[in-house]
Amino acid sequence: MSSTLYIAHALTRIGAHDSIGRKHHSEREEGEQMHFVEAKTLLSGRNGMNLYRGCAHGCVYCDSRSACYRFTHPFEDIEVKQNAPALLESALRSRRKKVVISTGSMSDPYQPCERELRLTRRCLELIERHGFGASVITKSDLVLRDLELFDRINRNTKSVLQMTLTIADDTLSRVLEPNVCPTTRRYEVLKEFQRQRIPTVVWMTPLLPFLTDTRENVRRILDWCFDAGVKGIVCFNAGVTLREGDREYFYRALDRHFPGLSDQYRKTYGSAYEVNSPDQEALMRLFHTECEKRGVLHDPDACFRYIAAIPEREEQLSLFG
Repeated sequence: MSSTLYIAHALTRIGAHDSIGRKHHSEREEGEQMHFVEAKTLLSGRNGMNLYRGCAHGCVYCDSRSACYRFTHPFEDIEVKQNAPALLESALRSRRKKVVISTGSMSDPYQPCERELRLTRRCLELIERHGFGASVITKSDLVLRDLELFDRINRNTKSVLQMTLTIADDTLSRVLEPNVCPTTRRYEVLKEFQRQRIPTVVWMTPLLPFLTDTRENVRRILDWCFDAGVKGIVCFNAGVTLREGDREYFYRALDRHFPGLSDQYRKTYGSAYEVNSPDQEALMRLFHTECEKRGVLHDPDACFRYIAAIPEREEQLSLFG
């Protein structure tokens, strides 16, 4: 069955947008469980931090569910590192060199509990106070709450918003990413950051074989990225990674929404970790060609170097002169 047929079949079974909205609300309530811990450390050797462990977004393809990360609690029961601000302040005080502090590689820093806990905001305030840079990876429009804070950090040092856009169709996005704002809303968030002249990078990954690995999907996302003036787009391959823990959850979701598709995955890919689209070459050629035309970074390492680089003071001042 083709990508288009799988999507059409699934959306017919799901029904009208109202039923999706009810499911969205229900799963969101279930996902707001959390517990608090005292962390021993926070910053990694690459200046990354995870303020939360686990996630309520419910994305069916999430690699963070993989068994290799050794979660000792249900993934939707969010572990909150309540002493993160104290640990961060101690680490920042001891560092002479200003760097970009990043968060969101494992768990979204703007998931629902952040609205009340404000852990991410408190850490961003510390980053601003101590003159460091900041970068977040998110799928949530809650990041707009802190837009002025990102603006101040960017004027003084550097801030970068990294946002995932991988499913152009909002109805399909609500199926595969059920507890987070749809892709068109994330595009609007990128536009808001563009208006504030805060740099952005998009993660156009994963692209799911037989579902979102189409030229139409890729072109639509690229059009939004170019219109929003993103600095770079991270796309390792036209595919998804699956391993123990993540794979089983993903297949159960496929069985609910796309009957027969998990069997096609098993027959095509077996237990492979890298699950690339049959149209991998054509899609990646399209991606690299279009980015190259517009001067958008499209090599992952180049994107990461850009995110981590602190501009010279004169260069920073010229951006806002």
